[in-house]
Amino acid sequence: MEKVSVLGAGLAGSEAAWQLSKRGIPVRLVEMKPEKMTPAHTSEYFAELVCSNSLRSDELSNAVGLLKAEMRRMGSLIMESADINRVAAGGALAVDRGGFSRYITEKLEAQANIEIVRAEARDIPEGEVIIATGPLSSDAIAEKIAALCPDADLHFYDAVAPIVTLESVDMESAFFASRYDKGTADYVNCPMDKEEYLAFVRELVSAKEAEVHGFDDAGVFEGCMPVEVMARRGVDTLRYGPLKPVGLKDPRTGRENYAVVQLRRDNADGTIYNMVGFQTHLTWGEQRRVFSMIPALRNAEFVRYGVMHRNTYLNSPKLLDRYYRLKSEPRLSFAGQMTGVEGYVESAASGMLVGIETAARVLGLPPVDFPQETAIGALGLYISGGSVGDFQPMNINFGIISPLGYRVKGKRNKNAEISKRSLEIIEALQEKEIFKR
Repeated sequence: MEKVSVLGAGLAGSEAAWQLSKRGIPVRLVEMKPEKMTPAHTSEYFAELVCSNSLRSDELSNAVGLLKAEMRRMGSLIMESADINRVAAGGALAVDRGGFSRYITEKLEAQANIEIVRAEARDIPEGEVIIATGPLSSDAIAEKIAALCPDADLHFYDAVAPIVTLESVDMESAFFASRYDKGTADYVNCPMDKEEYLAFVRELVSAKEAEVHGFDDAGVFEGCMPVEVMARRGVDTLRYGPLKPVGLKDPRTGRENYAVVQLRRDNADGTIYNMVGFQTHLTWGEQRRVFSMIPALRNAEFVRYGVMHRNTYLNSPKLLDRYYRLKSEPRLSFAGQMTGVEGYVESAASGMLVGIETAARVLGLPPVDFPQETAIGALGLYISGGSVGDFQPMNINFGIISPLGYRVKGKRNKNAEISKRSLEIIEALQEKEIFKR
């Protein structure tokens, strides 16, 4: 049996390689780290989380929670690692960043039928290939992709939030709590009064930005909007976004504050925390100056500053089919953020779908054809042609999943019914031969 080449060992590539390998298909997994690094990556491990350490909600009333549940039932390596390396984060699934990537790397390295090549992919090999080189693909492979895909020059920008040490946070000016007291008190909350908030916003909107070639506020994907870009939209924008005080009663007063900056645990030991919603491309000096205006962070030690980098994605509805295969050359599949899926879980899910469907094709089995009633299927169908107008990156949401066809009172109840239906379909699909391999 010929090897399937997987280019890139990020979330999508790692999951695709795992799905192929566990079905007995030999894999050649090519990853350029640590030989060559991108501006956003620092670790040699696979599936590195370069932005937040949160995989978002884990509840079935949320579409990404449903997607995770589907992936768990189908044997996802990414979800296995996330569950093992989980850190406290209220109703969200957050992970120890290092442990998460290390576990995935070690599992893939232990597979006898996976050949790992630590080198830059400069060409697209013959045979079945899954291209999962990500939005920060090296110039060499990006040129090869561009030659295949005339619309590959679409782009948006992604931003990374700063991380501070917990011991440097002034806890006399902060408090532990989760919004609405949901779950355990996992977040460090840094309140601001009106005067402090207004002064902070004034400095934020005028702070000096790092040079990013071709940067344009209009090109930023809404789901990862830099905090300074949000602030320019209006003086109260942040108070209705990442700094909203709703559901966070200050134990010192028993009341909600004017604005609250939240910090979320970034490692299992709870020694470092990231600034929730503070993706930014300010210069490092300006980040220290402006973010230190937050009372609890006046003496904060920044172990990582925010950075900004260019992300590239395909015009997938024109280029890809429901299996994420290139319509003009079906031996080539794409997976991950490059396809226009947005988010860690969505990227991994695309790798899972591509891995399973490629395995079925290689083994001569019928395709699974995940339906639109499932989250994983709905995402693939949206990417491959379900969008309307100008194609934009998409998080999973209940809006792209097939409706129930009958009324259910209450949004949470309706979403729960959609999730129940989806998981029943996933369970039924387990009877297909490809899931018995």
